[in-house]
Amino acid sequence: MNWLLNRRVGFLVLALACAGMMAFALYLQYYKYLNPCPLCMFQRVFVIGVGAVALLAALHGPGQRRYQIYGLLAAVLALAGLAIAVRHTLLQYFPPASLPTCGAGLFQMLDTTPLGEVVVTVLKGSGECAVIDWTFLGFSLPGWSAVGFAGLLAGALALACVRRR
Repeated sequence: MNWLLNRRVGFLVLALACAGMMAFALYLQYYKYLNPCPLCMFQRVFVIGVGAVALLAALHGPGQRRYQIYGLLAAVLALAGLAIAVRHTLLQYFPPASLPTCGAGLFQMLDTTPLGEVVVTVLKGSGECAVIDWTFLGFSLPGWSAVGFAGLLAGALALACVRRR
């Protein structure tokens, strides 16, 4: 039972959850041929960010204060990913006529436009972000991403708040 309170194990579980989320995203991309839209790419960045912070915390094994810092940093990244996933889910319920048409791809925008403008453009959404290609139990992929990010957020906050006895 004591191993459940071990933060290194907790951060390792968080990192493995992120690896699982990314593995499923890559499976859908390369085996089911569902190309990610720009909002999906942003969500992937935050999944990788949470996973990297969690893996670093698991490998580093710092003291109480640094565990809190790692946990809060992972929580902030998970919260940002959750916000993007919720935005993406909401875009899928807008009437298609109210969304901008599909524009340049993310990598083309990054090559030709300043980063700040790219972020604003992507967060506004486009027609390709509103397409629902995959569902499971009534949730679209961004909806499941939001559930995953909520779990990552809860786990990171729990790990940040655990006190050593």
